[in-house]
Amino acid sequence: MNILLLCNKSPFPPSEGGPMAMNSVVMGLLEAGHNVKVMAFNSNKYHVDVESIPEEYRKKTRIEFIDIDLSVKPIEALKNLFSDESYHVKRFVSEKFRNRLIEVLKEEKFDIVQLEMIYMAPYIETIREHSDATIVLRAHNVEHKIWERISKKTVFFAKRWYINHLVQTLRSYEMSILDKVDGIAAITITDASFFRRVTATPVIDLPFGVDIDKFDPVFEVSDAPTFYHIGSMNWMPNEEGIKWFLKNVWKKVTKRVPKAKLYLAGRNMPKWIYKKKIRNVEVVGEVPDAHEFVNQHNVAIVPLLSGSGMRIKIIESMALGKTVITTLVGAEGIQYSEFDNIIIADNEPKMVENIVRLYKHPEEAEAIGLNARRLVEEIYDNKKIINRLEIFYNELKSKREITVLN
Repeated sequence: MNILLLCNKSPFPPSEGGPMAMNSVVMGLLEAGHNVKVMAFNSNKYHVDVESIPEEYRKKTRIEFIDIDLSVKPIEALKNLFSDESYHVKRFVSEKFRNRLIEVLKEEKFDIVQLEMIYMAPYIETIREHSDATIVLRAHNVEHKIWERISKKTVFFAKRWYINHLVQTLRSYEMSILDKVDGIAAITITDASFFRRVTATPVIDLPFGVDIDKFDPVFEVSDAPTFYHIGSMNWMPNEEGIKWFLKNVWKKVTKRVPKAKLYLAGRNMPKWIYKKKIRNVEVVGEVPDAHEFVNQHNVAIVPLLSGSGMRIKIIESMALGKTVITTLVGAEGIQYSEFDNIIIADNEPKMVENIVRLYKHPEEAEAIGLNARRLVEEIYDNKKIINRLEIFYNELKSKREITVLN
């Protein structure tokens, strides 16, 4: 099949959640023998130098970028208060992107056009007008639910009121486009269930997959286990979770086990983290090799309080044989067995207790890490996931062909 992926950011380098999810599909489809072309936005928030992308990747994906400014403009944001449009989505509307998309659709025939996240949905009408391709929305999250959770935790009234406006307009837009695509590939079972309740459009749950062969696990846990968090800090739920963890959990951990150490890695570390200088916390920032960083440590801490979709960094840590301590929100969408292949700690006392226990009993962390790896091999192997996606594509294409004939 000839497949066009429209992405709100570059899938390469796969250094944070969204790009990693996109890249897993890109590579999986290429390895399965399909032709893939990628069109992506290149923004001030997530900018990629084209020359930094390996030549082989550029050749295989025929990737091209359209520049866009995603800065929040105060006047536009204020005007949006008097509009029914989603400000989240509106920022991704680009005539330059639309015009180039029309050229691409005229240049070649595509079997599938896949929209990576709802922010690419403004181009549905353009695709319909210039192509007979089957359109698939790959829903990384139920987007408005992320902001609903953030709103509920926002204390300042004016800010909460504004976020609620964003939630309402985003929800309205998200619901409006579900019937306009031919199929929806949700990353989690939870999100897929939600979509099935609100639309008749065919839905599949299609989790993030990893290339098992590229994950070389280190199962051994040191006598004094080290803890880590890795994730892009320009994603609000990550920063929110770490702020809560450092304030409410880590100080209590170090009172009970004074030598415990926490390492924080990821892009866009906020200045306040560096200024805090919290006991036994080392702020690493962006790392050149995420796998190497993870394998240097023992237990992943993912203290998410909001968000939707699947935590890709959790799956990667599990693939590398690590024990993950997270919340119910963090584990949402993962087919886990508690205390067998993951630890759920949904409040401060549980989080403290489990971290202290693993520090004192590293053999438990080793056993859970082994089971975590097995879970990934069974369910999150990218080859198995891409095979399911191919079947879904074919079903949607057949259904669309029958509809067109009728």
